[in-house]
Amino acid sequence: MTMPQAEGKRNVSLRSRVILLTAVCVAGAVALASIGAFMVVSSNLNSQVAESLEITVKQAAGTLQSGQYRGLAPIGPTDLTFALLDESGMTTETNRSPIRLSTTEQDLVDSPPGTCSPQRTDTAATVLVMGCTYAPGKAVVAAQSLKPTQGVLQKLALVLVFVGIGGVLVAALAGTAVAQGGLRPVTRLRQATEHITATGDLRPIPVTGDDELALLTTSFNTMLGALAESQERQRRLVGDAGHELRTPLTSLRTNLELLLASEKPGAPKLSAEDRQEIYDDVQAQIAEMTTLIGDLVELAREDAPQAVHEPVDMVELVERALDRARRRAAGQQFLVSLQPWYLLGEAHALERAVLNLLDNAVKFTPADGVVRLEMKPVGDGTMLIEVADSGPGIAEADLPHVFERFYRSSEARTLPGSGLGLAIVAQAVERHGGRAYAGRAPEGGALMTLRLPGRPSPA
Repeated sequence: MTMPQAEGKRNVSLRSRVILLTAVCVAGAVALASIGAFMVVSSNLNSQVAESLEITVKQAAGTLQSGQYRGLAPIGPTDLTFALLDESGMTTETNRSPIRLSTTEQDLVDSPPGTCSPQRTDTAATVLVMGCTYAPGKAVVAAQSLKPTQGVLQKLALVLVFVGIGGVLVAALAGTAVAQGGLRPVTRLRQATEHITATGDLRPIPVTGDDELALLTTSFNTMLGALAESQERQRRLVGDAGHELRTPLTSLRTNLELLLASEKPGAPKLSAEDRQEIYDDVQAQIAEMTTLIGDLVELAREDAPQAVHEPVDMVELVERALDRARRRAAGQQFLVSLQPWYLLGEAHALERAVLNLLDNAVKFTPADGVVRLEMKPVGDGTMLIEVADSGPGIAEADLPHVFERFYRSSEARTLPGSGLGLAIVAQAVERHGGRAYAGRAPEGGALMTLRLPGRPSPA
């Protein structure tokens, strides 16, 4: 029974909620202002009536006390009623309708001349009564009708009600205008989302103004730009991977077709030497494809966002990578200099990055050459890992591109590799807040440098 109500509440549009909230707020403000105004006016009017009655009664008592009294009829406005009390407490004379007396007025005759009773209203709250003694055993009582004052207050209340209703209607209209104008960027965002869902078009949305909704649109455009860049990287990766895979696949298919054709009846037979050469070629192509696919998987894994919170001892990590690189080396010597360094990161990704640099250096270093690895703090909260080889070095034109995916210099195209190893290095280092650089070593070969943040001692 409660679920449909909850769904109904959620289905109320933001525009309707803005209009309703505006109307409710204005209605509350108008109601408070109206009540305050009514109370102030009512208090002022009643105070004026009470002050006027008090002055009138005291003036009448003074007139009677001075002996200048000539009758009650001419005294006071038409809504005033006067009565004279004697020692028995009975009215002896009135100018208009009789006044309903209370014990307060009846006791006045026993009070000294000049004593006045407190003001009071009758049980219907339509008459204000007050009396004063003007002689021993004699008093004058006046009654002021409150109906004119109450009539003014009723008209004021009616006016305030109509003003409040008008204010709520105007607020609703203003809320509608504000909702339609203010929520227009939200409508554009919704339409853009629907357009992106339907077409995949990631063009940014025009931004107008500088308010919070404009900032929301800007943030949405930033997200679209990141998404478009991610799609472009993915498209480029797939295209480059397809291009790189096409060559070994074509060669592998050609070799397999040649082997199958040689087995057909009547076809020329291959010599044992040619057959072995084809087998070796097939194995090399399969190994090349395996390496390429493994690098693609690693690169895709590096692209995924991951939380990096594992404490890493870089000396231990680099030594593990060195052990693996030495097993793959063909006689090259390693000149190593390590200093303690610790950071929070992913050990597997960083070890793979260091190993790729060492494998790359081994590949370009002659069998009797030296690979130099040095790890040293810089003093600004970062440390450098430098890997230098004894090969021919990198041409100046190739230096800006060596960390791009599938990029291979003219010297490296004749060597085995997928062109992804250094791209994996750069991506892993950047994900840890560092940078990768390429340059020329003093020995004449290539110099690959990684800059990583951290500290020289564990936390």
